[in-house]
Amino acid sequence: MLDETARIRLRRATPDDAEVLTRWDRDPDVVACTTDDPEAEVAFGDHDWREEIGADSDVSFHVIAEEAGRPVGAMQIIDPHREPTHYWGDVEPGLRALDVWIGDPSDRGRGLGAEMMRAAHALCFATPDVTAIVIDPLESNTRAIRFYRRLGYVDEGPRIFDGVDRCRVMRLTRAAWAAGAARGG
Repeated sequence: MLDETARIRLRRATPDDAEVLTRWDRDPDVVACTTDDPEAEVAFGDHDWREEIGADSDVSFHVIAEEAGRPVGAMQIIDPHREPTHYWGDVEPGLRALDVWIGDPSDRGRGLGAEMMRAAHALCFATPDVTAIVIDPLESNTRAIRFYRRLGYVDEGPRIFDGVDRCRVMRLTRAAWAAGAARGG
């Protein structure tokens, strides 16, 4: 269920969003939050957003966060147990994994990320068999780690993804989300 009073509305990404996603991919702050590679010039690897969105499925899909109809951020929602690349390795069923980013620098620091996460939590936990959500911020991104802790995520420990990126795996259980939602969190 979506909160109709929220500033942020999530909608499924379409190929028409490729241009804005490509622009956001080149923002230095977005790049710095997605890889430890100091030579990287683009976030999320070098891919074609039209193709990426065209490949969306019930296992992995992208959503656009809009404020008053204007795109301000994006998220990828993944079933890490079923997704074909096995990025998350051998994980139990009933999880969702999130990637989140705010596109333009002028939209950062305005509380939009927290609203995006609350909307994504509600979307993920609307599926009854989802027991938890996992995320993997870079260990160097201490600001993001503090942000996720405030949302109720707990540390599961460090992990290196793709042989390069040192991440902090964190988890939000359905019970912790429900307790936070009951408090308005």
